[in-house]
Amino acid sequence: MTGFLLRRLVASLLLVVVVLTLTFFLIHLAPGDPANLLLDPRVSRQHQEALNRLYGLDRPLLAQYGSWLRASLLEGNWGVSFVHRRPVTAVIADHLPQTLLLTATALVIQFGVGILLGVGAARSVGSRKDHLIRLGALSLYSLPLFWLGLMALLLLSFVWPIFPSGHMSSVGADQLPAWQRLLDLLHHLALPALVLGLASAGAITRFTRNSLLEVMDEDFVRTARAKGVGERRVVWRHALRNSLAPLIQLFGLSLPFLLSGSLVTEVVFSWPGLGRLTYDSILTRDFPVILASTALAATLVVAGSFLADLLHAAADPRARTWER
Repeated sequence: MTGFLLRRLVASLLLVVVVLTLTFFLIHLAPGDPANLLLDPRVSRQHQEALNRLYGLDRPLLAQYGSWLRASLLEGNWGVSFVHRRPVTAVIADHLPQTLLLTATALVIQFGVGILLGVGAARSVGSRKDHLIRLGALSLYSLPLFWLGLMALLLLSFVWPIFPSGHMSSVGADQLPAWQRLLDLLHHLALPALVLGLASAGAITRFTRNSLLEVMDEDFVRTARAKGVGERRVVWRHALRNSLAPLIQLFGLSLPFLLSGSLVTEVVFSWPGLGRLTYDSILTRDFPVILASTALAATLVVAGSFLADLLHAAADPRARTWER
């Protein structure tokens, strides 16, 4: 098991380097010059060339790649943002907590709602309730995230003004007491987190239902029922516990979907997180911020997959003998 995890760790690190290398060359080979976007069109060509020399954009591409790889991966220096005129690490640190808050809340909603609906469908398999839950789960999973966000804004922020239409806090919220600032934050967080979480809850619902149906015919479930154990306890204590392995794997795979979905959600709801920062950086060709945010996202995705392997090994003793 230790050898397997070490090989996974080395492969994960190599995957991050490959992703960053591809991102570096793709954004540098794309048409356009950052200086043309950062400077007024009336600025002379000499000033644009001076800006390119300042950021090293006038050097050959392979030389830029070598310098960036050495500075970022070996020295931990991700450079200075073209737009913000600040170290990239400071810019990322300002936006990362907001994204982590949004994705963590969406993850709770995704698995909480998905497991509840999946258990409800499995307990009433073949009934109208089962069909409605499956249809709703499939519909949620099929809807484009940006369309779901726009419809949520239209209905719950304009037609029925229940939630704010965007941003992370109200105007003047910094003057409120701490508990009122917390309530204001939760009020702004609710709608984007619900949209991001419910958009992926459909897959959890279907996985939970199918896993439970496979386990419900096992001998230990029939034995528990024969001993007079209540149906609710049979499902939640015995059947669900033994069908967690695929859900744990799905937990690790949910992280990349939530991270990619957070970019769309943050743009739709004007949430000041890492996804919105990456979107704005792509529009302004802010190379250092794009590369740093891509590196962070790739690392979180790889870490989520690695964590899923560890949780799977902890939940299923048979997995501990892999590659031993």
